[in-house]
Amino acid sequence: MIKITVPATSANIGPGFDSLGVALNLYLTLEIFEETVQWHVIHDYGTDMPDDENNFIVKTALSLAPNLTPHRIIVKSDIPLARGLGSSSSALLAGLAMANTLGKLNLTNERLLEKATVLEGHPDNVAPALFGGGVAAFYNGIQVFHAPLKLPQDINFVTFIPKYELLTAEARQALPAHMSFKDSVAASAISNTLTAALSVGDFNTARKLIEMDQFHEQARSHLAPHLEIIREVAHQLQIIGTYLSGAGPTIITLVPKKDTQKLLETLSKMNLPGKLLLLKSDFNGLQITKND
Repeated sequence: MIKITVPATSANIGPGFDSLGVALNLYLTLEIFEETVQWHVIHDYGTDMPDDENNFIVKTALSLAPNLTPHRIIVKSDIPLARGLGSSSSALLAGLAMANTLGKLNLTNERLLEKATVLEGHPDNVAPALFGGGVAAFYNGIQVFHAPLKLPQDINFVTFIPKYELLTAEARQALPAHMSFKDSVAASAISNTLTAALSVGDFNTARKLIEMDQFHEQARSHLAPHLEIIREVAHQLQIIGTYLSGAGPTIITLVPKKDTQKLLETLSKMNLPGKLLLLKSDFNGLQITKND
């Protein structure tokens, strides 16, 4: 049996639009068993999710290795779908890793990242899911540039996952078609300074900049109304660092460990319509283990 484990991710991290992401400790697990005549995918996603060669993970694998021998596979995941936590990226990487392993392609992580980025469109989710930890990445249509993004060791990710879904396509449609030169310069400066602050461990500066995004949060605020609610609650507790995870609607607050409990307790009492989780960074990224 071959086991492939891929972490969830939180992309954008405030002003780091389509470029900054971090791996979190929720996981998709793909278990590969015996060869079969046809692909047999066992999952708990319901009848709308294909259980044959039309399954997204299998189709992704076949895009890399078209002649791959069918197998019986089991997919388990605690990454919620369409919530801004990289569910599609984790499935995509699982498929590519399956093809690489079963097909004995011997592709490096760099090649897997390139393939995943081409399929995904941008690397801010797939890069941290592959490498673990925080990652800054950029794709120019030809090459993927990436570097580790240093995050403080003493923070937690207080995460609110609403009950409702928000498809990436819908969230993309809410974005403005153009930004003025002046606004673009300001937005880029905020993102650049955030990355620099994180690189030297200046979390006091970074947590403020995380809330100063000008690329997407304002345009998507009507799709994720709990962003301002949770941000205001955190501010009342003198906690700064709340942002919209990916395209949303999940809301994450980067919280020093010493302040985590008071924020969790306060938000729990509000009975918000969704799930409240305490998450941490995953520093391992995609993992493959083999058992005879």
